[in-house]
This record gives sequence, C-alpha cells and structure tokens, in this order.
Amino acid sequence: MNNDLERSFERVRRLAQVAGLPETTVGTSYGTPALLVKGKSFVRMKDAQTLVVMCALEEKEMLMELDPSLFFETDHYKGWPAMLVRLASIDDEALTRRLIAAWREKAPRRLASRFDTTKSN
Repeated sequence: MNNDLERSFERVRRLAQVAGLPETTVGTSYGTPALLVKGKSFVRMKDAQTLVVMCALEEKEMLMELDPSLFFETDHYKGWPAMLVRLASIDDEALTRRLIAAWREKAPRRLASRFDTTKSN
C-alpha cells in the first residue's frame, strides 16, 4: 500500500473508531483497505483521494445533487447503493456522518438498534 493511501485510510479508520462503530474490523475489498461490520464492507478506499461509501440510492442521489464537490459517482457505480467521496474536500464531521450512515446500511438490525440506543443516551 502506498503512503498516501495509508494516510487516507488511517483517517477513515480513526474517525470510525472515534464514532464508536461496534463490530467494525479492518479488511480489504477489491484489493483496497476497507472497514467491515460483521464481515460486510461498508466503506473502502478506491484510491488515495477517493472513498467508496455504501449508501441508500435515494440518499445517494440527494447528496450528489446537494454537494457534487464532495459526493459523486462514475459509470461503474450508477444504480448501485454506493457513492464516491472526495476525501480532500470533506471535513471530519461530515465524513464521520457518512461513515455512520454507511455502517448502518450494512450492520445487522439488532446491532444498529443497539448502537442507536447507546448514542441517544
């Protein structure tokens, strides 16, 4: 893994850890570093500047329309519940929100419910 990719992924990993996302592990997806919940990838590095984030299709369309400077897709991701995030353009708070939302997309319902209950207390 090159240094830029490592640095970018370290930021993503650290923010997920600070968010307290349960059952999150580091792995790979399509040969790039990824975060997984219960073995399912919810984010992965596309390259050193771009993160692939799982996202409901309706939310993806809305986010890409609201802020195309942060969120976009290539032809490869059209119609798929994943969007691309420009890591150099997104601040830590917004990235953390995207990580939590992506985690919820892939986490088992019970685990997501427990997380939501813990966070609201």
